[in-house]
Amino acid sequence: MRKQYRAAGLTEAELAADPYRQFARWFADAVRAAARGELAEPNAMVVSTAGPDGAPSSRTVLLKGYDEGGFVFFSNHGSRKGRELAANPYVSLLFPWHPIARQVIVSGTAVRTTAQETEAYFHSRPHGSQIGAHASRQSSVVASRARLEERYAELAGRWPEGSEVPVPPYWGGYRVRARAVEFWQGRENRLHDRLRYVSGADGGWSVERLEP
Repeated sequence: MRKQYRAAGLTEAELAADPYRQFARWFADAVRAAARGELAEPNAMVVSTAGPDGAPSSRTVLLKGYDEGGFVFFSNHGSRKGRELAANPYVSLLFPWHPIARQVIVSGTAVRTTAQETEAYFHSRPHGSQIGAHASRQSSVVASRARLEERYAELAGRWPEGSEVPVPPYWGGYRVRARAVEFWQGRENRLHDRLRYVSGADGGWSVERLEP
């Protein structure tokens, strides 16, 4: 099963000065593709971590913000990814924009967001999602779906719609500070364009082309 990519290429000359500005360009293209019905959830990304034993694990989460300080997502700190990031902060992010023949791959390290950032985002979420953050002991084994729903109902009764739900002490954000960012553009005959920004010791960025 193969698809012949016939998209326009990506050249060094058209790249932005840094990966965050280049990401903003491509993210805007992905959002427009989503508006046309070509792509679902452009901010969905695969987050890959590794535990102390080196075994990798991956899952899809939603990007909630980005700037020159990094890419931000939120999670339960007690989840598998949270435990793995506590032991090993190296992380990879993958934006799989297959319908438009593009991928962005970020390699970097994760640090927790500030309590103020976490609180501001938490209270911007729908009420049900706030309750869900309390109800779910993410990545833990649960006896049944019914048990999870019972816990949710109990907490929804404690904090009904319209009340302020406190931020769980075990929940918060991660900011991934990029060390390298690869922009992958699918091309014909599998001769894809792969341009990677690499962070230098001086804080600047260099660009290298990778063979497909």
